[in-house]
Amino acid sequence: MAQNLTDERIEQALGEAIGQGELGIQVAACLHGRPIIDAWAGEVSPGGRQVDGETIFPIWSVSKAVTATAVHIQAERGLIDYDAPLARYWPEYGTNGKDAVTVRHVLSHRAGVPQMPADATPELICDWDWITGRLAEETPVFEPGTYNTYLPMTFGWLLGEIVRRTDSTGRPYARFVWEEICEPLGIDSLFFGVPPEAESRVATLTATGPPAEPPPDSLVRRAVPPAVFLGPALANRADFHASCLPAVGGISNAASLARFFALFANGGELDGVRLLSEERIEGFLEPRPEYDGHDETYGKRFPVSVGGYWLTAPGVVPPDVESPRILCHTGAGGSIAWADLDTGLSAAICHNRMIFDGSQPFAGVGDALRAIAAEAAAATPA
Repeated sequence: MAQNLTDERIEQALGEAIGQGELGIQVAACLHGRPIIDAWAGEVSPGGRQVDGETIFPIWSVSKAVTATAVHIQAERGLIDYDAPLARYWPEYGTNGKDAVTVRHVLSHRAGVPQMPADATPELICDWDWITGRLAEETPVFEPGTYNTYLPMTFGWLLGEIVRRTDSTGRPYARFVWEEICEPLGIDSLFFGVPPEAESRVATLTATGPPAEPPPDSLVRRAVPPAVFLGPALANRADFHASCLPAVGGISNAASLARFFALFANGGELDGVRLLSEERIEGFLEPRPEYDGHDETYGKRFPVSVGGYWLTAPGVVPPDVESPRILCHTGAGGSIAWADLDTGLSAAICHNRMIFDGSQPFAGVGDALRAIAAEAAAATPA
């Protein structure tokens, strides 16, 4: 059982989140890789048992940070070139105008291929061979590299497939992540396919209400078709839990995510295990082209870097925070994890009430974490 590491400020912030309607929540943080917070509150499901440190939550697009990192590990090893076309590693993908789609285009969400197969269903997207085969047949909506087009779901399979194909033993993507990221870093509860013995740990997702329905002809509706909408109906399926969906299907506790993001906050090395160079991590802070412009998929600004991460932590790190050196990823409905490269703080918030009404109950958690981290840093001998 996970040990509760908490503070009265965190307890107050979690209580405020529950008071604002949150169902169940975890928050965890590390400072230079050392755990300083691992706390929780609320219920695993409506009227159900209490959340504890072993509860795991669907984290939606926070998964993309893990998938981007898998690509960077292969690049670190000289097995992937960011400016090479995906078709170099996945020849079947180089059809219908996609021969110009590069790894860098996908990482920066400028590949022009956000659309999912029109006949996608929850069952079919759990079939890796079906979805990668169908994505290889698609035609770009925009010329690759010309527009910012966030890839809500396709990001994961496009990058996961080239990770699989460049792996010397051809391991399935989920196994690659477990053996090349989780095990070396001592992460025990970050899954792309929950094992049967852990299924009972998965929290049930709810929502504040239905999101706005996108217009029938909108790009976002093609990128996230209604049949596979990223909401409780999909997330609470057993086949979703058991399958590998590398852009949106990660399931984790906050402690594991904070440990994962500590890799960035600690310069690419944790406890003597180096997965990425400091120079490569510094490169992740470069904004993608047209960074301040709106994204064609969602019609609003997305603060994405060339490395595939976000460059802010919305809702928990205010815009006036002095350190701009933050790598982050959010997930649908509000899950979030981030690393501050200047302070060494990494943190994660997992929860099970998806937020679709614009509310943000986590700001107090972010304030408390920064205060606690500053005190811990001050108390640490130079």
